[in-house]
Amino acid sequence: MPKISNIEILEKPEQPILSIRLRTSVQELPKHIGACYGQMEEYLKKEGKRLSGIPFVAFHSFGDMSDMDVEMGFPLAAPLSGVGEIKAGVIPAGIVLSCMYLGPYSQMESLYNEIMAWISENKYEMVLPSYEYYYNGPGVPEEYYLTEICIPIRPAP
Repeated sequence: MPKISNIEILEKPEQPILSIRLRTSVQELPKHIGACYGQMEEYLKKEGKRLSGIPFVAFHSFGDMSDMDVEMGFPLAAPLSGVGEIKAGVIPAGIVLSCMYLGPYSQMESLYNEIMAWISENKYEMVLPSYEYYYNGPGVPEEYYLTEICIPIRPAP
């Protein structure tokens, strides 16, 4: 059963990032996440730069889990040029719903259902992409996976 520690509305500043965007199925996503993070870490190492934040996956679409539009990335302290499929960009400034989740990724669906209900009940609407920031992951027991979900929102019309 998912565990929600909080739901907060936060104002986030613009954040420079490096990322790789692709289409994949939910089953293939973990493989792509690892490969993309590895590519970006190598690039940062070559540039003599270090990570300055928590790695994320941005979800540019919802619904069809067999053809997801996703973007894996790292926040940066300052903008940096990309290379090849590694693109420089930003996470735009804005208002987000933020929620910390503790537990296995496989049990997040009911949490998302609860978040979507909260957004609707509180007269907001979701703005894509949404983000998951991974504080830990493989290497620790699944019940201790800590993920921050950030969903850009705006008042519903």
